[in-house]
Amino acid sequence: MPFFCGVIGAAIYEHRAVVPQWSAAPPASLSMFQGKYGLNAGAFWMYIHPVTLFLLMAALALSWKTARKKNLLITAAGYLAILGITAIYFVPELMAITGTPFSETVDPSLIKRAQLWELLSLFRLAVLVGLAIYLFLGLTKVAAKESNSPTNTKVSVAQPQRVGV
Repeated sequence: MPFFCGVIGAAIYEHRAVVPQWSAAPPASLSMFQGKYGLNAGAFWMYIHPVTLFLLMAALALSWKTARKKNLLITAAGYLAILGITAIYFVPELMAITGTPFSETVDPSLIKRAQLWELLSLFRLAVLVGLAIYLFLGLTKVAAKESNSPTNTKVSVAQPQRVGV
């Protein structure tokens, strides 16, 4: 859970501190990614996602026979879907935009692409937050193992007895 929240925290940080800078006026605003000392956020993301996924799968395996299984399974499936979409669209588009050679001229088509990327990325972040809430709800469930046999839900109440004098 801490790693999953770490992914969300890092995404919020990027959307508040990094994305507004590079998307402001590309390609002029892309200099932060270029040169020998350019920002390489991929160095963080390449490691956090596999570790988070591994820990989610481990939690799922350990909770397979509990009421928490559904929450973990849905969260892991949602996270895998987000990683797939990220690999197919977000990373290639970000690399294409930020790899544009520096120029003092602002390119309106790059601004539109950057705005679309940011909007879709915010939606992706909202889905991650929703998954985290769902995961938290699952972790609040009692970890008692599920049983395949039906349980007796009837409660028997003792009747008061008359005591004779």
